[in-house]
Amino acid sequence: MIPPGEARRDDQDDRRGAPDEPRPERTMRLRVLRPTEVLLDVEATRIVAEAANGAFGLLPRHADFVTALVPGVLAYTDAGGTTRQVGVDEGALVKRGSDVFVSVLDAVSAPDITDLADLVQQRFREIDEDERQARGALARLEAGALRRLFELERQRHG
Repeated sequence: MIPPGEARRDDQDDRRGAPDEPRPERTMRLRVLRPTEVLLDVEATRIVAEAANGAFGLLPRHADFVTALVPGVLAYTDAGGTTRQVGVDEGALVKRGSDVFVSVLDAVSAPDITDLADLVQQRFREIDEDERQARGALARLEAGALRRLFELERQRHG
């Protein structure tokens, strides 16, 4: 019997990883996926992201996890200890073992938060311009369809 307050030696080895066995995972493989490309594929020691109910953090030995992400900043610490950020749109995060998949509609990566803010602003401007062009094209299609309907109606009633 082990006296109270003393840990067994083999329990301590289990927590630190026995010398003859592989050490516990110390990193996760983080992959950020956009619909058409893999934006990021790195080893990370820590990941922080935001879901609808608030921010959360993941470490390599955390339990498997799935959540919906809201637009915001995903921060991760790379294997060298540097914290980096990725701006993400809405999407999903899945942690399974040491793999973390982040699948989002859009994302941008930058070396620091200031550059990230600039990239996000630029991306919004691009999206706004694309949206304006799409709305213009849709308006022209609608106008053309209405003209054609009026022409058909005139021909029918002579």
